[in-house]
Amino acid sequence: MNGSLTFRYMELTDIDDVLKIEHESFSTPWTQEAFVNELTNNRFAVYIVIEDDNKVVGYCGVWVIVDEAHVTNIAVLPEYRGKKLGEALLTKVIEVTKKLGAEKMTLEVRVSNYVAQGLYRKLGFMDGAIRKGYYTDNQEDALVMWVNL
Repeated sequence: MNGSLTFRYMELTDIDDVLKIEHESFSTPWTQEAFVNELTNNRFAVYIVIEDDNKVVGYCGVWVIVDEAHVTNIAVLPEYRGKKLGEALLTKVIEVTKKLGAEKMTLEVRVSNYVAQGLYRKLGFMDGAIRKGYYTDNQEDALVMWVNL
C-alpha cells in the first residue's frame, strides 16, 4: 500500500477486478451476471470499491431498503488483508448508507469467521439470530449481526 487509498461507487468496468477478489475470498463466489444485475437492475443496491493507487483491492455491496441496510458482500484481496482496509471500507459504507436514510444495518457471517465477527463487533454490530445451514457450500450456519446507525 502506498497511501493513496480512495473510495468510489463501483462501476460495470470494475466487475472483472471484483470477480477476482470474489473468487479469492469465497467458496461460492457470485457470478459476473449477478454483479451486472446488482449494478443495472437493483434499485436498492449500493456498491463501493476501495482502490490503492487506482487498483481495486476491495469492495462492499449493500441493499438500502427504506431505513435498513443489508450488507450483501464485503471482501478485500488476500494480500491487502490485515491492513484495516475492511474496517475502512465498511466504515465508508456505513457513512454512505446513513446519508441514504439507513438507521440500522445487518449482515450474515459464517459462525466460523471469527476475524470478520471481530471487525463487525468493533464497529458496533451485535449478535442476533443464527440462520441454520445458511451457506450452501457446506451448510454452515450464519450469525446474523445488527447495528443501529
